[in-house]
This record gives sequence, structure tokens and C-alpha cells, in this order.
Amino acid sequence: MRTLVELTRAPAALTVLGDTLVGAAAAGRPLRGRRLLLPLSSAALYCAGMALNDWADRELDAVERPERPISSGRITPGAALGVAAGLGACGVAVAAVAGRGARRTALGLAAAITAYDVVLKSGPAGPAGMALCRGLDVLLGAGGCRRAWPAAAVLAAHTSAVTALSRGEVHGARRSTARAAAATTALAAA
Repeated sequence: MRTLVELTRAPAALTVLGDTLVGAAAAGRPLRGRRLLLPLSSAALYCAGMALNDWADRELDAVERPERPISSGRITPGAALGVAAGLGACGVAVAAVAGRGARRTALGLAAAITAYDVVLKSGPAGPAGMALCRGLDVLLGAGGCRRAWPAAAVLAAHTSAVTALSRGEVHGARRSTARAAAATTALAAA
């Protein structure tokens, strides 16, 4: 169980619960009834993304983060991929219970998570890919309602800046990247 908690970064899933709450508030669609499930969908999709991240980064992690579950041999790459797929499917299924708009948004979010982890993360589109994920997570709480787009855009901008900065977590970031991230975060907060 400890390995699964580590693989999925389960405690960090709390960070995305607010995304769905913001989306619901921005859309004027309170989380009631079946819509109360949307934060759970968000958390499942987040955990799926973390497991897929470790699967995709297993060779890099063997060098830079040998303590991670796959690198340390506590879970096989195939099992980690199975956890990612299972949690992703659960996240979409839970959103589907909340409604058609939420299901469509969850499918888009699952696709964005996969694209980020498997294709975009290491390239120039990485920060934009992660920003899309967090923006879609806000829209998940809104059930896809357009009134939540401004809130989703603000969180996406902040996420893009933080993601660009985090690329330097192992080897250091450029000062210009840090300044741009700080400025973007200040603008998003304003």
C-alpha cells in the first residue's frame, strides 16, 4: 500500500480538489448530488497521471530518483502502467456519473494527462501541456460550462509558469525563468 501511495503521490492529490471547487463556483453550478463526485474524479485522474509519469520517466528516474517505486524495484513498470490505466478509467467513470459535460471534460483531461506524461513533458510544449491539464481540471468542476473559462485560464497560466520553473529542480533554473514565473504568479494572483 505504501508503494501505491508513493507511486500515485496520493497526499498531493489534495491540491487538485480545489480545481473542481473553483470550476463549480465560477460556473455557478454548486457541487450537489452526483456532482459531489467530481473532486473524486479529479483526484483519481491526478493519481493516474502521477503513476503514468513514473512509468514514462522510469529510465531517467533510475539515474536521478532511484528511490521512486519503479526505480527501486518495489513495483514493475507494467504494474505501474496498470495502476495508471485503472485510475484513469475510474476518474472518467466517476465523472460520467455526474453528467455528460463532466464526462466529456474528464475524457479530454485524461487525454491531456497522457499526452503530457508520454509526449510533451520533456519538450518545449511541456509547460503548456501541464497548464492544459490544470485548466481542464477546473472545467471538470464546471461540467464544461464556458463561464468557468476565465478561472481555468488563470490557473493554467500559473501552472505553466510553475512547470517551466520546476524543470530546473534537479540541475537549476535560469534566472529569467524564475523571474517570468514570479511575474506570472503575481499576475494570476492579481
